[in-house]
Amino acid sequence: MDDNPDIESELPERAYEMDANLVDSVLSFIETQDKNGLVALFDQYHAADIADLFEQIDPTSRSALIHLWGKEIDGEVFAEMDEGLSGELIEGMSDELVSQVLKDLETDDVVDLVEDLEKSEQNRVIEVLDATDQIAVLNSLKYPEGTAGRLMARELVMAPTHWSVGQAIDNLRKSKTLPQQFYDIIVIDPMSKPIGKIALSTLLRAQRSTQLVELIDEEFRTIPVLQSQEDVAYAFNQYNMVSAPVVDEENRLVGVITMDDAMEVLGDEADEDIKLLAGVGDESLTDTILVTVRQRFPWLGLNLITSIFASIVIAQFSSTIEAIVALAVLMPIVASMGGNAGTQTLTVAVRALATKDLTSANALRVIRREALVGLLNGLIFAIIIGFIGYYWYGFPMLGIVLAVAMILNLLMAALAGILVPLVLDKFNLDPALGSSALVTTFTDVIGFVAFLGLAAAILL
Repeated sequence: MDDNPDIESELPERAYEMDANLVDSVLSFIETQDKNGLVALFDQYHAADIADLFEQIDPTSRSALIHLWGKEIDGEVFAEMDEGLSGELIEGMSDELVSQVLKDLETDDVVDLVEDLEKSEQNRVIEVLDATDQIAVLNSLKYPEGTAGRLMARELVMAPTHWSVGQAIDNLRKSKTLPQQFYDIIVIDPMSKPIGKIALSTLLRAQRSTQLVELIDEEFRTIPVLQSQEDVAYAFNQYNMVSAPVVDEENRLVGVITMDDAMEVLGDEADEDIKLLAGVGDESLTDTILVTVRQRFPWLGLNLITSIFASIVIAQFSSTIEAIVALAVLMPIVASMGGNAGTQTLTVAVRALATKDLTSANALRVIRREALVGLLNGLIFAIIIGFIGYYWYGFPMLGIVLAVAMILNLLMAALAGILVPLVLDKFNLDPALGSSALVTTFTDVIGFVAFLGLAAAILL
């Protein structure tokens, strides 16, 4: 089907980018203390857009915005915010405003807001909740961080096995405690154990006299309460799930996880992997200068140590470099190519492990594949760099040394890029954590040893 050029031409190039006019308007309302104008403007935008707005303005303006917005504040905005920023804002708000933020949020969103707060601040926030929500949030916080128990919502839509479709619909209409959004009705037995679920679309199509047990989804799956959130997100993505009930150790229904929560986990995991590979940790644009320095310093320190190690290797061949100065010029080429090749393989491997595409079943095949890729790339670039080395310095043997070193380094880079994350994963360590530094160090050392060692053996 051909694309419609007329439709494409009507779409702005940056359709979902933060509107600069929105930022300017909000800052103007803050300056003039125009609360009515601010509320009217925010009514036109989605909570996610307003959350992005908070990230665009400076801390002083954020505080002023919170104060001006006052009791009209929308809790959904905080649910859409970066957790670090929402926690920072919550800490600076009065109990009254905190209560206003939390009143319309479901328990899983409240847990997201409070779980990273200091204990004293966490208790303050929980105390403004009503008794029922307090119990639900405290029960969720008892589960380990990063598990389904933390991710799930306590607001459930359940029905006993003996109900008919008509009874279910009538009870849904009468209920005053329904979640803001739900997709399924969970059918439970007398022991509160889920035996199936029914999509709302299926329920609405059925006759009122139909028994619920006749409509149960055959693809029904439950999530153990202690299941890791990464595995939960994988299950949702793998099996195209919209929602899933969460059960305790005795298979009793305790909560529900919906697709938006699972997709958020996938996004967070991808974000985390990218940051760890780059060595920036859990960092956001709203962090202060000192916080950012503190997060980046350890990774830069590790890089300094690995660089010193590589320099020590180079120092072992100082006499060789002094005898053939051209080696100092060509040496970075070999190291840089190896580092980039290793990073390519590493990135693919880390992501494949995260999505469970790379497992013990296909690990050997993938290792062989990456080794062959590294070898072939090495041969191709060896020919190129060999001729460059010869043309540059008119020394045939120098070109040969450079070519052989390139082959060895790209081959070893490919192996390091796949084996390092696999080994870390084998020991239940995050494959993204430290992989980049290890692979870079390995390729630098191999590149220098191969190039300078061959030069010392052949050219001197």
